[in-house]
Amino acid sequence: MLEQFVAVMPGTLAPTLLVMSLSVMLTVGEGRDKPISSHWRLIGLTVGLIAAITFAGLRASAVINQRTFVNYPVLWCAIIADILTIVVVVFARRITTNWQQHKVFMHIANAVAAIDIALTLFYALPDVILQLTIWVEPGDPIFTSDMLLRALGFALGLAMSIIVAVIFRTMRSTAVRASFTAAVLAVLVILFVRHLTGVMQILQARGFPIGHTGFVALAWLINHNDWMIMAQAFVFLIPAVASVVAGFRMPLTGANEAIGRKHKAFRRRAVASAVWSLVAMIGVTLTLTVGVAATHQTITLSPPEAYSLKDGVATIPFSQVEDGHLHRFEYKAKDGTVMRFIIIRKNGGAYGIGLDACENCGDAGYYEKDGKIICKKCEVAINLATIGFKGGCNPIPFPYKTGHGKITIQTTDLDALSAHFQ
Repeated sequence: MLEQFVAVMPGTLAPTLLVMSLSVMLTVGEGRDKPISSHWRLIGLTVGLIAAITFAGLRASAVINQRTFVNYPVLWCAIIADILTIVVVVFARRITTNWQQHKVFMHIANAVAAIDIALTLFYALPDVILQLTIWVEPGDPIFTSDMLLRALGFALGLAMSIIVAVIFRTMRSTAVRASFTAAVLAVLVILFVRHLTGVMQILQARGFPIGHTGFVALAWLINHNDWMIMAQAFVFLIPAVASVVAGFRMPLTGANEAIGRKHKAFRRRAVASAVWSLVAMIGVTLTLTVGVAATHQTITLSPPEAYSLKDGVATIPFSQVEDGHLHRFEYKAKDGTVMRFIIIRKNGGAYGIGLDACENCGDAGYYEKDGKIICKKCEVAINLATIGFKGGCNPIPFPYKTGHGKITIQTTDLDALSAHFQ
């Protein structure tokens, strides 16, 4: 349960904060007199969610086996949308005030917000949705206590992200407008940096020269991704403090008792919003520190074994891999990519052979524990019978031959799959 919770909450927090922030910044008040474009953000949310579910399904079924092919253009579009959304938020007050006098700007702002929401959801949610595929371990009945706990962890992770966003939204009526705007701008800037980091990762993997400074910056951003997620929550300390300060500056006594009661109510709301916001920030911090530490034990992959490689053919004798345990091998592709593949003798004498990588979790690799083969990233146990078949968290298969007491693999088949380790 904890594994699903820790995986889902960080993945859904940024999209929920984005939706909440733009909803607050582009609102034109209560009542029926609202621009028709006010529904576009909801459409963007729906389209992004449907696209993310579709993309996750295609990845889980191995129809799409190179996610960077899709993510690369999506990230560039998201970066442009982030910049435009930052501009929209800067001028949000002018756009929403007397919007009927400049409807076109209101419509443009909502269109930009809808596009940014859709792109952000499409990029962020597939990895979260793929957590659904590991509720049931291979060979287990569908309805078990473990499955229910995993489902509960998924639901709680999603619920926490929504609750955090709702708590922060309560400050819209007590915080100084400028302070809430500053927090929203900070959220958008951090989101822009995270999208830019994704692009830099793809460029660096494709051999694009980013220089030593660029590489150091990229490594720091990747290693501190959890910090950026926490920062997106902690920036709401700005409106929280502003709310409390504004509340305590209001006089509680005076000639007009009604105004005094109004000021008391404002102060209570401001303090309550600030306290609950602080609780939400602590919850996010604990999830990304204590929770992650509890679920991510350091697993060291076994070292690669030696094998014969001659004239474009890799040869492994049966005697080397017939003990029923996981055996890992390493190969350097023609493009310079260092790859890994695994072999294990299955029940019945057949061999399970595939890359030390899967469609869902990339090149994290597999390890053996208590007689089970487990994905290092998502901790799901792989059914031995399914190793060698496409789909889910199974090792990515490739052609091979068995006979005359040995397994032979054409290196050209491995070369064609090097992208999975880039």
